[in-house]
Formats: sequence, C-alpha cells, structure tokens
Amino acid sequence: MNENSELHWLVRPSTIKLLWRVGFGILAILVLADFVIHPHAAFGIDGSFGFYSWYGLLTCLAMILFSKFLALFLKRKDTYYDD
Repeated sequence: MNENSELHWLVRPSTIKLLWRVGFGILAILVLADFVIHPHAAFGIDGSFGFYSWYGLLTCLAMILFSKFLALFLKRKDTYYDD
C-alpha cells in the first residue's frame, strides 16, 4: 500500500499542493478581472487596480498583528489551571 492512501484526502501532500495551486489560480483570475471590469469607485482609492486584493491582504495582516498585541495582555501563565 502507498503511504498517501492511508492519510485523509485533505492532509495528503498532493491534495495540499493542488489546493494551493487552485487558490492562487482563483486569486490571479480575480486580479486580472480588474482589466475587464470597470470599478464604480465610491471613495476614489477603491477604484485602483487590485484594490480588494491588497486591501484584504493588509486587513488580514493587521488582524494578525492586533491579535499578537492583544495576546500580550490576555495570556495566562502555563500553570493557570494547576493553581
């Protein structure tokens, strides 16, 4: 038997590679759609090329950084439940 046949299909390396490729393909198609679709900008900046792609990326990074900062104040010691 093959080693990969025993794993769940979502954790197989071949499936993970396929999902990454499909995801990047969808992202590329959506960014390239900006050449074809005319944006109706409400604020000016949202009419820039690839706005929703880079805005989503920056928002995601901001949420990650904020959660790391918030964790500094909310984390507990490892022995919290032992006390």
